[in-house]
Amino acid sequence: MKKSLILALGCAMLAGTAVAQNAHEVTYVEDPSQGYLINKFSDNWFIQAEGGISVGFTRDDSHRKFWDRTAPSAGLYIGKWFSPIIGARLGGEFLTVKGLADVDNALLGAIPWEPLKHGQYYKTKVNYAGPAFDVMINLTNWWCGYRPGRVYNAYFYAGGGFYWTFAKFLESNGDVKWKNQDDRVIGIRCGITQEFNITRHFALGLDLRGQAISNHQDEWGRTQFIGEALLTATYKFNKTDWSAPIVPVCPPAENCDEYRARLAEADARIADLENQLRNCLNRPVEKVVEKVPEAPLATIYYPCNVSSLTSVDRKVLKSVANVMKETKKDYVLTGWADNYTGTDAINKRLRKNRVNGVKKQLLRYGVPESQLEATTNDGNRVDLGDKVLTLDRCVTIMEK
Repeated sequence: MKKSLILALGCAMLAGTAVAQNAHEVTYVEDPSQGYLINKFSDNWFIQAEGGISVGFTRDDSHRKFWDRTAPSAGLYIGKWFSPIIGARLGGEFLTVKGLADVDNALLGAIPWEPLKHGQYYKTKVNYAGPAFDVMINLTNWWCGYRPGRVYNAYFYAGGGFYWTFAKFLESNGDVKWKNQDDRVIGIRCGITQEFNITRHFALGLDLRGQAISNHQDEWGRTQFIGEALLTATYKFNKTDWSAPIVPVCPPAENCDEYRARLAEADARIADLENQLRNCLNRPVEKVVEKVPEAPLATIYYPCNVSSLTSVDRKVLKSVANVMKETKKDYVLTGWADNYTGTDAINKRLRKNRVNGVKKQLLRYGVPESQLEATTNDGNRVDLGDKVLTLDRCVTIMEK
């Protein structure tokens, strides 16, 4: 019963909700608080070109004026943002590094015919060119959350490059030529790019980078440290923003008082149903005793249109008579006939003859007549149809 009450209440509440939704249309909007969906692989790609200056900061470089150490640096990359925070790019970089060396080492780009004022250092100039790869993290989206249409973004990147070196060589005839030093080096770098979105697909930025290259800048094979400042231009392909999950938004109710009244009415109905349920559960359980109909002491069955007793029937009645004499109780003998065969007159005669025959036999076996009451019944005893007619052709002996 409890489950039925709860189910009925739920149906009533759902019906009320359906009426309210029909009155106000539900809209669907993006909800950034639910996070952002990952775009297709073809989205959020970009190509980036950069150009600027590089400055060497290795060992004896500080003896050379800062602006005299500046040299060109450039790069070209293609990359992709995999989420509003994580991205990667792959491309190539070219940079020239100027510095000083205290050894005459042509392989390192030293130019012995350009001595400084003290004659103890030589100017150096080495070019690096090769592929580079970076992993990028958008700090603005990480710290402030992603917002579509943001103009400014700052992202940190870290990666490395594999470079070939080129430097001036002094030929035996006195000529100076640029040659490949056949020296392949590895660079590790990191930096921060500040980017300003001019349009949805185009952005300009400033890239500040530090790089360490395992180059033989001098005869001791020390690592070369380089700082770079570059201007960047980025073009973004296909979809450039990120979509948030779509959630339904229900408009505010126009008449709050009406809904409050309906809610109060529903609360009252719930309280009433709960009270009825408690009363039902606390009500004493009434013990119902079903009276099982008594079975006959004996039943004598007959074939169709027969009212005489067989020898088997007489043996049964003899045993019944013994029980009757011992109990000294009164008994009702009822004659039956099926109503599916024969006429009413024939069936009436059969009922009477059958019950009288049983009574006479019991009297012969010594049962007092005062214990016996003979009667007939015009109905069908079992009334199960014409398929079981035999059960309706009988005499029943019941305790009175």
